[in-house]
Amino acid sequence: MRTVAPTNAADIERKRIGLGFVADNRRLDAKLDASKARIVAAVAASGTSVTELYGVGPVVAAFLIGHSGDMRRFANRDHYASYNATAPIEASSGPRVRHRLNPKGNRRLNHAIHMIAIVQIRHQTEGRIYFDRKVAEGKTTKEALRALKRQISNAVYRQLLTDSSR
Repeated sequence: MRTVAPTNAADIERKRIGLGFVADNRRLDAKLDASKARIVAAVAASGTSVTELYGVGPVVAAFLIGHSGDMRRFANRDHYASYNATAPIEASSGPRVRHRLNPKGNRRLNHAIHMIAIVQIRHQTEGRIYFDRKVAEGKTTKEALRALKRQISNAVYRQLLTDSSR
């Protein structure tokens, strides 16, 4: 923007608007950095062990902790999976037995678990090995992803339950 030399009134206005956009971007970037720093500090202060799971950083951990709440309210991991929409729903037709993802439940919590699953699939992790094994068993990639998300839900449940009992 510094090298732009407006020659008429329209160009002057375009440059003024452009400078306003740049200032807005800088202000929003600063707010984003401050927000992330607060999240990192809050997750560290919580002393959670959920960040030990591969693919869980401070932002995803904040989603998991915040949307899960007190883990003692869930009777078992199956209830937690139903709450976060990773419990499968049977969608069989005729002789073909299959399951699909639950469209209900806490969608933000489900999205956090989905992000963990995608990170695990992209890297050589236990999650990738599990996903590949499910595909080799004849499952579609969507079915294998659903199964991996359920396994991640179980791991998150264990970690958060351990944290809440401390």
